[in-house]
Amino acid sequence: MRERVVPGRTGGLISSGAADALWAALTADSTVPTASAVLACSPADAQAGYVLLGSRVVAMVKTTDGTWRVPEAEVRRAAAELNAVEMDDQDLIRIGPFRGASMKDRDEGTLMRWRQRISRELQELGGPGPAAHSEGGWTSHLAGIDWRRILVQQIRDRTQRSWWLPRAVVRLLDAAEHAETQWLQAAQARQTSTAAARPPSHQQVRPADSRQTGPDAPPARPRPYNGELQGQLYTVLSRKPGASRTAAGWMCAVCRTASAAVLDHCHEHGYVRAPVCQSCNTQERPDHLYSNDIRVAGRYTRLFDTDAADWLRHWHRCPGCRARTTLPLPHLAAWTAHVACRSLRPTHRDARSSRARKPCGVLRVSWTGSQNTPRSCLLTVTVDFCPSGEHRVLAQVPYREAAERFGTWLAEAAPDVAAAAGPDRLDGLPARFRPVIADTSSEGQALF
Repeated sequence: MRERVVPGRTGGLISSGAADALWAALTADSTVPTASAVLACSPADAQAGYVLLGSRVVAMVKTTDGTWRVPEAEVRRAAAELNAVEMDDQDLIRIGPFRGASMKDRDEGTLMRWRQRISRELQELGGPGPAAHSEGGWTSHLAGIDWRRILVQQIRDRTQRSWWLPRAVVRLLDAAEHAETQWLQAAQARQTSTAAARPPSHQQVRPADSRQTGPDAPPARPRPYNGELQGQLYTVLSRKPGASRTAAGWMCAVCRTASAAVLDHCHEHGYVRAPVCQSCNTQERPDHLYSNDIRVAGRYTRLFDTDAADWLRHWHRCPGCRARTTLPLPHLAAWTAHVACRSLRPTHRDARSSRARKPCGVLRVSWTGSQNTPRSCLLTVTVDFCPSGEHRVLAQVPYREAAERFGTWLAEAAPDVAAAAGPDRLDGLPARFRPVIADTSSEGQALF
């Protein structure tokens, strides 16, 4: 097959207009929608010497006539990486708005900060709709991705609105933001080293053994997490100076591919689990409809099936959950609906195939009581949005039974995690912070 001829090619470099056309042509069949005019007005500011295409930073070259040109090979690589991304438009992550988040002074420099940019544009332009340009130069795309075409707005009680994007796109934009940060830091480090190599004039010469610190220091590579925060209470650690930047020094302890952004912790026992990236932190969070009601979305297939060992190991980094060989109540409820009640879920004939069948509706699980009173806690698993109009109660499982089933399943699904868990030990667990067991009867204690 002959290679497509791109007008304006000069020694592997093409004009920005040709690069725009090439990007649009190569990503036309991508599951992630892309924009055509990417280099003409890029959120990464093409005049800074680079442009973001997907999760890749494409460095631009300024020719002798003062125009910017783009390496054609880099555009093709970025398009190939984007085309390999599989997007599930039903697996959504909330990206805003969040209470207390200020948009002021959050977009300095050329950093993409895609969450802030989306929130600012939607707030200024009145929500999702046709792409528009404001006076500040905001565009309908980020890193070449046309996010407006896949943004979902949900409205609750006619006043509260929230914005959602597919998880694959969130991970892609997070990777783009991280790549841009690393690229700018590396460029700054190169400039610093070049300036240091010049003969000193009015600047004081640094001692040879002095360590470079401060904003001009070369970027430190995130290190793997090896349990450095094990056994620490989140309420104590979060009060320490610089706690908000603590997680940035590690790689995500779950996916181990992205830089950590937050410290995930157990909301029942208060212990820090590990530093995780934004995507894994959102995936770990239960889909609460109400305080005692969650919807078991498709992402639980990954949490309890494909990547179960990694997630079980992560959850059991909490000493409280590990000692009791169980999960926090929302996660245990989701496991009960997704795994323990799997055989009870009815199926319907798939309209696309005469032989295939698909699970009925959407699973939902609610509970009465809490893990603090295990003998009175009851989990109710139901099916919502049944195609035949039924809203069926699949099962009602006592908390005691759910915990016992989980312990048996854990030994089969993740033997190493089960071996490190239990037996129940109260030594070292917080005495007052969110008491592990409020039910002091012998029956309640026997659960653990």
